Amino acid sequence: MLKLSKKTEYALMAVKYIAMNNGGNCITAKEISSGYKISFELVSKILQQLTKFNLVQSFQGVKGGYTLTRSPNEITLIEIIKAIEPNYYITDCMGDTGSVNDCEHFDCCMIRSPLMKVQKQIESIFKQTTINEII
Repeated sequence: MLKLSKKTEYALMAVKYIAMNNGGNCITAKEISSGYKISFELVSKILQQLTKFNLVQSFQGVKGGYTLTRSPNEITLIEIIKAIEPNYYITDCMGDTGSVNDCEHFDCCMIRSPLMKVQKQIESIFKQTTINEII
């Protein structure tokens, strides 16, 4: 069955938490960790990854923490998923590196093409859905 990884779920939760609670202030990894009872180390790694993809911005210091780089209605779920999951496709052969090396049935596969249509529909939904919609 198709499902998001726990790491991606936590990333969505972290971004939602920041969007709902910042009120112009930075949100710390510790706040998110405590609020959702998720490992501080995992939340920190997720926030670093989201920073790398310019979805959140990091501020150092006593009043430091994280803020969103854009408003919640401008950040889509697909952006967060891509930041956390290097291969978010429903089968291995659909990614950018999908090839004969990934599957011994690549040349004679009868389901790849129909599943690519499904993949595009899933991506379309994730591209259209913003953080604002999950708040």
